[in-house]
Amino acid sequence: MGDAVAAGQRSRIDLPLLVAVLLIPAVLGSSQTIFNDGDVSWHIATGQWILDHRAIPHTDPFSYTWFGKPWVPIEWLAEVVLAAAYRLAGYAGIAALVTAALMALHAAVYLNAGRWLRAPLLPVVTMDFVLMPMLLARPHVLTWPLLAFWTWLMLRAREQDRAPPLAAAALMILWTNLHGGYVFGLAIAGAFGLEALVDSADKARAFRQWLAFGLACALACLVNGNGLEGVLHPLRFTQLQMLPLIDEWKPSSFALTPFFFAVLALTLGIIAWKRPRLPWVRWLLLATLLGLAFLQVRHQAMLAIVAAMILPQGFARGAKPAAAADRLSLRIALGGAALLIAMRAIMPLQPPDNEANPWKLIAAVPPQLRSQHVLNGYSMGGPLILSGIRPYVDGRGDMYGDELVVGYSRIAHGDELLFSQAVQRWNIRWAMLPLRSRLIPVLQRSSDWRLVARDKVGVIYERTSR
Repeated sequence: MGDAVAAGQRSRIDLPLLVAVLLIPAVLGSSQTIFNDGDVSWHIATGQWILDHRAIPHTDPFSYTWFGKPWVPIEWLAEVVLAAAYRLAGYAGIAALVTAALMALHAAVYLNAGRWLRAPLLPVVTMDFVLMPMLLARPHVLTWPLLAFWTWLMLRAREQDRAPPLAAAALMILWTNLHGGYVFGLAIAGAFGLEALVDSADKARAFRQWLAFGLACALACLVNGNGLEGVLHPLRFTQLQMLPLIDEWKPSSFALTPFFFAVLALTLGIIAWKRPRLPWVRWLLLATLLGLAFLQVRHQAMLAIVAAMILPQGFARGAKPAAAADRLSLRIALGGAALLIAMRAIMPLQPPDNEANPWKLIAAVPPQLRSQHVLNGYSMGGPLILSGIRPYVDGRGDMYGDELVVGYSRIAHGDELLFSQAVQRWNIRWAMLPLRSRLIPVLQRSSDWRLVARDKVGVIYERTSR
């Protein structure tokens, strides 16, 4: 009788696991909002260029203001993956890719939390509330499951009082070619190495093992499509003056991301109530990530994922790990994931009509203007590239640099003198701007420009003077 009950318990389907790994990612990955960023388009276009030319571009092939000048496409591998998905199934293929990344992320967080918590769905849901504003079909989403798995490797190594296996350093090769966030992977490994050095009984052994792993990671980072420049570029980007002009690089505020502050308040309240026990180095790591999240919005996602991986063990109060998820539930989750990803790729999906996807407005551009120089809205640059039209500027601000991007920002805010100078310097023949642009009244007042097209997203003006 007891054996029958035990067998029934083992075969019971873990519904929260299926909700975490299947239902939530399928819903989030099918949202049109994942395309609400003009950068999605130029990432796809870059991947297509690489596939067509079988090479990584080291000069800009897309704009007219920077054409032929140096470019370091550090996210080239992610862009190839995005372009391949786009060629296979259009935007539905991109959504399927995002869904797959979310499923992998959720699986890592849920299965890790399930070893320590009775309600492992809680860290998944709270994490998602922070991630949603940054849930866009861009390369960083593809690295979210990698970040979770990397953190798990560090946690597992500390449980076993050893450094991660040297083979795990090879993950840095993948990470370095996907996204510049690999820098934080190195920092996380460094934090756990410090913890090992402080807490291990055999400090000499810990030092040797973690030093070897750290050196292996550093060498792995050099294996990328841009060489040493690919390693250094993410560090140089942080020094640009234009960063405050870009929303994701702005300091966190309640107006921009209210869910982040709500989840933070809830988490701090639970911490004060339950008082989880963690090594002080892990608290230091979380505090550092929190400071970075306050400093720049884009780091909120990293904090949410790492915290969702680290905090559950602290709430276990030293209890023995809970039983691992049963094989039946894991098999259902794996099969269900494959089915849902395939269905997502087959079902049609189109981006919403907005300034990040101004396809109707682009279709209204007269043929004779398509080869002429345009002054475009910042988020419209990516769609123009994907449409085969060279933009003035796009989301590759790190490539253009401070002079062009800061100057463009002043033009977009209605600086008539800078606008006139740019028109003469670049022989700008037309403009495509979002309706909220402060440059539109300047064009309306000028006899040198005439309205060509207008819709709910933006306007097209043609220059009449020579």
